[in-house]
Amino acid sequence: MASTVKLLFCFLLTISFISLFPLSSSAKQHPLDPLTPDEFNLVKIIVKRAHRLAPHNITFQYVGLDEPEKQAVFLWQSNPARIPHRRARVVTRLNKQTHDIIVDISTRSVFSDKIYQGNGFPLLTLEEQEAATELVLGYGPFKASMKKRGLNISDVVCSTSTVGWFGEKKSKRVLKIPCFYTEGTVNMYLRPIEGITIVVDLDEIKISEYHDREIAPIPKPEPTEYRLSHMKPPFGPRMNNAATVTANGPGFTLDGHTIKWANWNLHVGFDARIGSVISMASIYDLEKHKYRQVMYRGYISELFIPYMDPSEGWYYITYFDNGEFGFGLTAVPLEPLNDCPANAVFMDGYYAGQDGSPVKSPNAICIFERHSGDIMWRHTEAEMPGHVREVRPEVSLVVRMVATVGNYDYILDWEFKPSGSIKVGVGLTGVLEVKPVTYTNVDQIKEDAHGTLVAENTIGVFHDHFLNYYLDLDIDGDANSFVKTNLVTKRNTEAKTPRKSYWTVERETAKTEFDARIVLDSKPVELALVNPNKKTKLGNHVGYRLVPGFAASPLLTADDYPQIRAAFTNYNVWVTPYNKSEKWAAGDHVDQSHGDDDLLTWTNRNRAIENKDIVLWYTMGFHHVTCQEDFPVMPTVSGGFELRPTNFFEYNPVLKVIPPKHVTWPNCTAKQ
Repeated sequence: MASTVKLLFCFLLTISFISLFPLSSSAKQHPLDPLTPDEFNLVKIIVKRAHRLAPHNITFQYVGLDEPEKQAVFLWQSNPARIPHRRARVVTRLNKQTHDIIVDISTRSVFSDKIYQGNGFPLLTLEEQEAATELVLGYGPFKASMKKRGLNISDVVCSTSTVGWFGEKKSKRVLKIPCFYTEGTVNMYLRPIEGITIVVDLDEIKISEYHDREIAPIPKPEPTEYRLSHMKPPFGPRMNNAATVTANGPGFTLDGHTIKWANWNLHVGFDARIGSVISMASIYDLEKHKYRQVMYRGYISELFIPYMDPSEGWYYITYFDNGEFGFGLTAVPLEPLNDCPANAVFMDGYYAGQDGSPVKSPNAICIFERHSGDIMWRHTEAEMPGHVREVRPEVSLVVRMVATVGNYDYILDWEFKPSGSIKVGVGLTGVLEVKPVTYTNVDQIKEDAHGTLVAENTIGVFHDHFLNYYLDLDIDGDANSFVKTNLVTKRNTEAKTPRKSYWTVERETAKTEFDARIVLDSKPVELALVNPNKKTKLGNHVGYRLVPGFAASPLLTADDYPQIRAAFTNYNVWVTPYNKSEKWAAGDHVDQSHGDDDLLTWTNRNRAIENKDIVLWYTMGFHHVTCQEDFPVMPTVSGGFELRPTNFFEYNPVLKVIPPKHVTWPNCTAKQ
């Protein structure tokens, strides 16, 4: 009886506490805005109230916006008084079970709560990873292993690694813990301590497996330094001082999460799992005197990094950075003047900590105008010297985020151009994941080393990076089709000229998902999403084409377990009908997943995609053959792709662009 009264009292107290939180019902709030700190707190209280018998045992693995149905957002756009219900998508762990929960913030209630019965586990929290590494550093057998190697435990730093899936029918939620020796360096990843297997059970919060297999060499600390303050002469070239400023401040306006710049209007969000999100990007058409839809939603859906060493200590290293570790969770504060230029404006991000409370990610995103020195368009009439020469400098808008997932730093750019193009850029830098060896020269290597000798006793292991982008393009409306324009060679059958051949185009509209699966190779083809219901004055269907960049294909065998889980890399291009629940290419719960609920299984339904609301998925890839220049820290490797108008406008949309005025800044150097 006493316990019942106590529970009732706690329930009433929680209800009273919830009433202190104002509802996010401001007419200015965009339906796709990320959750606010107040909303994170409110969601936490609502979920704990629903599980009030065990509120202290709940861990929040993921909390993010449960985006409204697309049509509800369009209705709000035309009538801001019609605010869609504000909901949160929540993934928790409770009693060794994963709960998928939808919280209705508008009504302050749990809309649905389902126990996940499938394979795989949810996003890892930063707190449980930290707890796992602390367990190891205080573990007696590990301390003994360090003493046996002559290593000072105070100079040991540990990290976390997911274990993958290799055919097990049932598995526990565990992590493996790699450790590193930092004596003489801060570049920890280049001094791995190998030969030890450490497994931590995250549900039991205990070390469930420990094996000290062998004593491996540890690379020297001397050549690993990368901090300028610790460098010794001789130094490299000095870069000239530079300033990127505008006389009248930023050329864009930022209202909440909505950006207006030049002829673009777009929304920028932030999510714990996928990082930066671009929504509702539209461009103003001078001829039509209105904004026209281009992209409803775009983000990196998943990133897969398989390493190519199949040995005992390495075979399982096949990371899914978004679904396991989270680009938003690992977003780093951007450094003004270095990560972003002087004219950048910064935006904070928020995510839920393991207890559900909001955590601020300061300066997670920067927005700036890029004056690159490139040319937007130009022409000189050479036959009319001195009469006609027109040039327009390129200026674009960049939305940038950097995620540091362990040893790698990913620079993620969305670049919008006045011409209507959207360029998506990825920069890879950071530190290699290396394997210690006895070799000091390549002549000593007699077997497959699975990498390149990048320093003495150090192999930079070969690996891949596959990034899958979710691109919900709505080209002038949400009913679109996917068109393949094949470039084919023809023989000239006309006897009137001596030409023997030419090329022309043969267009093919994809009817189903199978038709749209494409491996990009040497076959010349142009790919576009078009609106079959809209034409230019000349009769061409309006559209946007995909201009691919890096488009590597997987080299693992199809029956290899990591490849089964990463089936989204099987094709570079996929097209699906829009489905709000199909968000992440490797599935909802990726850690130790079996590849049975992902982009491949969705498209195996072979649904109709012609003249439908469709989503383009693009997978770009890098095969990383490591080299000495990657050591001790990698110069940035860049790649990307472009979404470019194709018959979208009646003519060149930047024909009438007014170039910026050139401002001469005074020399402010003090005279000596």
